[in-house]
Amino acid sequence: MWHALIAVLADLWPLSTPDRPPLRRALGFLEWSVRPGDLQAASFAGAFLLGLTGVLTNALVGGTVGLVGGACCLVAATLALGAGRLVELLARARRASALGAAPALLTRATLRMRLRPAPEAAARFAGATAQGALARSLAGHVRRTANGPETGLNAFASEWAPWFPELERACSLVESAGRQPAADREATLDSARRAVLDGARDRMSTFAASIRGPITALYAFGVLLPLALVSLLPALDAAGMATSLSLIVLVYDLCLPAIVIAASVWLLAKRPVAFPPTVIERSHPDVWTTRWQAIGAGLIAGGLAGWVAQRLLGTWTGPLAAVGCGVGTALLVAFSPMQSVRSEVRAVEAGLPDALSLIGRQVERGVATEQALDRVADECPCATGTVFASAARRQRRLGVDIESAFTGENGALSTVPSDRAATGAALLALSAREGRPAGTALTSLGDHLETLDEVEQETRRAVEQVTNTLSTTAAVFGPLVGGATVALSAALGHGGPLGGTTPVSAVGLAVGWYVLVLAVVLTALATGLTRGLDRSLVGYRIGLALVTATATYLTAFVGAGLFV
Repeated sequence: MWHALIAVLADLWPLSTPDRPPLRRALGFLEWSVRPGDLQAASFAGAFLLGLTGVLTNALVGGTVGLVGGACCLVAATLALGAGRLVELLARARRASALGAAPALLTRATLRMRLRPAPEAAARFAGATAQGALARSLAGHVRRTANGPETGLNAFASEWAPWFPELERACSLVESAGRQPAADREATLDSARRAVLDGARDRMSTFAASIRGPITALYAFGVLLPLALVSLLPALDAAGMATSLSLIVLVYDLCLPAIVIAASVWLLAKRPVAFPPTVIERSHPDVWTTRWQAIGAGLIAGGLAGWVAQRLLGTWTGPLAAVGCGVGTALLVAFSPMQSVRSEVRAVEAGLPDALSLIGRQVERGVATEQALDRVADECPCATGTVFASAARRQRRLGVDIESAFTGENGALSTVPSDRAATGAALLALSAREGRPAGTALTSLGDHLETLDEVEQETRRAVEQVTNTLSTTAAVFGPLVGGATVALSAALGHGGPLGGTTPVSAVGLAVGWYVLVLAVVLTALATGLTRGLDRSLVGYRIGLALVTATATYLTAFVGAGLFV
């Protein structure tokens, strides 16, 4: 449908469009079958048509409806005009998420090099056993250089060097390690891994420092100041500067949300590296809720909340409570099971470093990998031990190899969607084939996973020091200030000592919608900056924020009204 719409709009634009290499690269990275020229022409034509529609709507309809409708069309026209830039920002965010897998990918290559110092085999192993855009890129370069003297690592590193130069240095070190004697190879491979980890740590620390100012400005001018100014509306009316309902709706429900969303997109696009969270698909057997169950729960919760609010707090609170509680409940029901699965995955990953190190040391002493796996499964009481025990039982009973015991049909990792666990399983399978030399690689993988977890936690804490205020503001502080200022405006304004022309129901609804928008946008921003834009994680946190923000806003309105 989108391709057809773009084609139709592109045909309507009579002028030629300039060539933009960044847009062409972004479309190629996103694998969208759209020509850059067609997208630009369609964006220009769409912006012109939407802008013309907005002007005609305001002129012909008039009043509040015409003003708001025209303004909505103009905002949509602005978005259409910047469609190319939005595509580039999306590609930039996707690249950051892909680069978060760089440490794991390089680890696979370096561990394979420890067993056999062949860079081409290491690149093939890393690209074939990992998932994601980075692994697909490496696998593609390996295929293209399969019949030549190159390994694919240099071309792969050159492709990603503009966004992560440390990856180019790490790949160069892996190439060099293949030509070095065994005595020097270990140190070179360790340097390759450290280059990627240090690069990710340094870039995220710099990023956390660079966004402190913009986030403070967003908090001040996007949340605190607009919500506090609500209490001044009666004073403006008393001073003769009446504020119409059209202006309030235009500012709080259109202009301010557009500014906050634009600032959030810009901040998310600036992130250099994003360690990807565990992706939980809806097809996972432990995800027991369906979309229709979530929608049904949302409709019931929204209807009940709207009815109660309308009966107890006033007519205008009903729609607000229905939307906030309904959408929030639907998101919670839809994504709560995925959070339970994610917690189980984290529990398995937490024990991987110790378990792999134990197996590695036993393999170094000459114990078979299968036997070492069985022993460690009994020694680890954690979730990792349970997974390893399941793989060991499956191997004994069915007579399959280690790889099938872990990742085959109904294998031990079939319900554990973890890239780290899959890396460990792949190396265990390789260890079963290579024997004692693989013990050192297993021990190194355990040490690397522990270091990777430390780096991930360190970078996350650095960003959370900046974004924690956003999460609290979205769910609690923003709604608290908004509800209190609306109550103050109602007490002083319409029917109060300062008079006023705008009823509290209109102000309460306009500000309430803005509070809900803040709950969605700021929560998505804080989650995206700290943990990446995983749909289930962002959806779950937005659901919590919406329910909390709705309850806080209405409670603050009622509570503040008792004291003013």
